[in-house]
Amino acid sequence: MLSREDNELLTRTGPGTPMGRLMRRYWIPALFASQLPEPDCPPVRVKLLSEKLVAFRDSLGRVGLVDERCPHRTASLFFGRNEECGLRCVYHGWKFDIEGNCVDLPSEPWDKDFKRKIKITAYPCIERGGLVWAYMGPPELKPEFPELEWTAVPASHRYVTRHVQECNWLQALEGGFDTSHLTFLHRGDDGNRDGVRQDLPQRYEVLPMDFGFASGTCRPRGENNFWTCSVMLMPFHKLISVDPPGAHAWVPIDDENTMNYCIDYRADRPLTDEDLADSRDAFFIHPQLIPGTDRPVANRDNDYLIDRALQKSGLSYTGIKGIGRQDCSIQESMGPIADRTIEHLGVSDSAIIKLRRLLLQTVKDHERSANTPLPGLDPHAYRVRPGRFQMPAAASFEEAVDRYVRLKDPAPAK
Repeated sequence: MLSREDNELLTRTGPGTPMGRLMRRYWIPALFASQLPEPDCPPVRVKLLSEKLVAFRDSLGRVGLVDERCPHRTASLFFGRNEECGLRCVYHGWKFDIEGNCVDLPSEPWDKDFKRKIKITAYPCIERGGLVWAYMGPPELKPEFPELEWTAVPASHRYVTRHVQECNWLQALEGGFDTSHLTFLHRGDDGNRDGVRQDLPQRYEVLPMDFGFASGTCRPRGENNFWTCSVMLMPFHKLISVDPPGAHAWVPIDDENTMNYCIDYRADRPLTDEDLADSRDAFFIHPQLIPGTDRPVANRDNDYLIDRALQKSGLSYTGIKGIGRQDCSIQESMGPIADRTIEHLGVSDSAIIKLRRLLLQTVKDHERSANTPLPGLDPHAYRVRPGRFQMPAAASFEEAVDRYVRLKDPAPAK
């Protein structure tokens, strides 16, 4: 369990919070690039780490992400005119470029000094993997963009969706590394309890790495061990050991809502309909959304469309269709922010325990000094891939990670 103080420390990501300051040191997915389809197109509302922002693509095709509030009378710039390399507030005509500079003050007498004093919060953006990413930290500490494999492959090689999870980001991230739930929550057979226990891993390993950690579960297979290895990349990424490889990024919208980016990709060839049959068409991690929104059709207001007859039949352990929906239903059922002071963790929760320790240590180190080296800020550290592999029983998990997880080939061209 966590103390109430540590739970608050890990879950709060708004401006001025320790975890918020840490997260702002990394590149953060903000929206799909396709939401800004052309220069001078309509702006888009974005909420990241409890900050209300507006994204726009200027006349030169560059993306800006700025405070939603005009600094004059705090009117929303979402209603602004996107024109001539700037976003103009429709209330009094004040205009701002992608760097937050005020470039026009038509309602005021001409005074170059006054205009120079007016500036709004603006965050640098970069487009990778079909997404717009923002850096919200100190400008002088901005890192290079991480070499996430799925962001570097051609568009035909990846499939990316997103949806809102109505809970804190840490619940979603922890759910991704809760290994033993896979045998229960997602079970689709007759629910035989003995069979469930036989399927559980015999070992759980967590290996700290320069990017975060590698999490492994081991099942003996004669003279070999069969390892399933997932990867945690700071601060909120997961690489999933499925075929084709998968990924998540659980991005805090605010402290009680999370944007879950879901990715399938292949490094070597385009994705086919067969590749996506389970994850997309069977709602493995890509749920059906209410049209025009990021909210799933199956949500907490309708109890995730749970089918009690299906659950009772033994064909589904939960009666909720779709692995992604099953995950969200349970994570959201803990409340907006789970009370971790009343938990009782076991051996199978090794990855969750190590995850919390990593985050707590990192955020405390960062609070002591902003110059503290942080895991994952070296862009090359993200050159990793999840996997499933066999190794001799005598081989360590560390040997398995070194052999199969680290990518040895050159990074693909962006």
